[in-house]
Amino acid sequence: MEDIEDLLVGSNGNGAPPGFRLPLTTVGVKPKKNKKNKPIFDDNGNDKLFSKIPGTQLYGKISKSVCDGHSNNKMQKCKKPLVVAGCVPQGSRDLKELEGVSIVGVQQIDRVVEVVEETLKGHEVRLLNRKTLPALDLPKVRKNKFVEILPINVGCLGACTYCKTKHARGHLGSYTVDSLVGRVRTVIADGVKEIWLSSEDTGAYGRDIGVNLPTLLNAIVAELPHDRSTMLRIGMTNPPFILEHLKEIADVLRHPCVYSFLHVPVQSGSDAVLSAMNREYTVGEFRTVVDTLTELVPGMQIATDIICGFPGETDEDFAQTVDLIKEYKFSQVHISQFYPRPGTPAARMKKVPSTIVKKRSRELTSVFEAFTPYNGMVDKVARIWITEIATDCVHLVGHTKGYVQVLVVGPESMLGTSAMVRITSVGRWSVFGEVIETLQPVNNYTASSKRMSTLDEYSPCTNSCGTCVSTEVPETCACEPGSCGQTTPGEKALSTNWPEDRNSRTLIGWLLRKRKNHVQKKESEIAFRSKNKHELTQGRMGSRWDNVDRVLLGGMLVSFLTIVALLVHLGFRIAAN
Repeated sequence: MEDIEDLLVGSNGNGAPPGFRLPLTTVGVKPKKNKKNKPIFDDNGNDKLFSKIPGTQLYGKISKSVCDGHSNNKMQKCKKPLVVAGCVPQGSRDLKELEGVSIVGVQQIDRVVEVVEETLKGHEVRLLNRKTLPALDLPKVRKNKFVEILPINVGCLGACTYCKTKHARGHLGSYTVDSLVGRVRTVIADGVKEIWLSSEDTGAYGRDIGVNLPTLLNAIVAELPHDRSTMLRIGMTNPPFILEHLKEIADVLRHPCVYSFLHVPVQSGSDAVLSAMNREYTVGEFRTVVDTLTELVPGMQIATDIICGFPGETDEDFAQTVDLIKEYKFSQVHISQFYPRPGTPAARMKKVPSTIVKKRSRELTSVFEAFTPYNGMVDKVARIWITEIATDCVHLVGHTKGYVQVLVVGPESMLGTSAMVRITSVGRWSVFGEVIETLQPVNNYTASSKRMSTLDEYSPCTNSCGTCVSTEVPETCACEPGSCGQTTPGEKALSTNWPEDRNSRTLIGWLLRKRKNHVQKKESEIAFRSKNKHELTQGRMGSRWDNVDRVLLGGMLVSFLTIVALLVHLGFRIAAN
């Protein structure tokens, strides 16, 4: 089960998944498909590009999470040795479509090479039973080199009637505190800037080995650099297993190096539906979790999940769900329609008519999309951690302490850094900001001497303006930006006069960023000379044509003429044939 922030499900036409905030790589517009990287297959199903690279030939295929017959036809048509991996084959090992193919269990991924080798020899391998947990230091290529996704346990203690996770991943199995702390040290040394704790249920961690989640979190936090160059994000947790640890978890979420964000699925606002789901908590207990964390953690952001149309859900049950979402106005809600998973108890329950399910889903989505959770952030100053490039190849993606997504303009060299930004505008799905100053870690940082031993050793509320920089939307300083010491110990501020960065994804993207940087530099120079911000106007700056403008216009003109020439040439060839 993935975290809500990492899901990309469908599109409602404006770039936002139904009932959910846009993912990290979007900027409020419909993402364009990357045709350049689209794989090209030959008649046998091999990728032509990778087939030319030594050691990348596809002798067999590995499928992840084969589900609901969608990939079953592909398996039946495949004439090559086949290896299947994922939750569904693990939980439904007796499927007819899986006959004659090799299967790798979800906890046996470290042995995938052995399985492939044996399959190529003509053997059918079924490696499903778990004896030990996979090693944490397996070779990996991160999708984002600045983000480490760290599993803290596998399996779960719940038995939800609609879920197959328990069937596939089995009972709870937790990694030891020492092994997880060791991995944290390693990835920090590798340059990772965000550590995401991953789990089917983070709150259940350690109950099988005699420890608990607060013990692990405090041990990990003690390893994080005190300059806040590496941040921790706590993964999804169900309400039952954190109720007894709310104050301890709140202490960790207040820590300067931990995002004040938590994904807590509620699934329904009706106790009757929660009982039918066997969720093992009440709506009142969910409220306790949300209210306590919101009260104890400044700027706390909570994401949740809703399942519409669970078997037996009445109009009154659904109304209670709508009221719950309206009351809390969650900034992130993943809304899904109930789907019966074969082999689960819920699949045998009497279903709500699909027309009603869809109607309820649309209604709840409309309610959610009417919220404006970020309006109060305009003109506020916040610290963000930048780890990604947006799909428009112009903006960089950063997150505040409360994990609100902020889009800024800057060179790719800012990836993996932290910056102070002023929020300039907000939308339903995106928040935009301008960089005031970038923050760079101390070069002589040493793990042994720079650790934070307590939560109070370096308080986030220590800048000279008396404002708390750890909160989601800190109050604006009375002094000028950059002069109020909004840096934690061990950091130095850098100006926004960024160096040229020619490694951008596209020429146009680089030119746009270059122009933005140039304008900001001019604005800074004029503001410094005049000592009066009111003398600077957008119109006056925007009306100047300098070398960057000319290069930008020239590049666009050359691109246009090239396209026209290609079209004319293609037309002549077609006419000649």
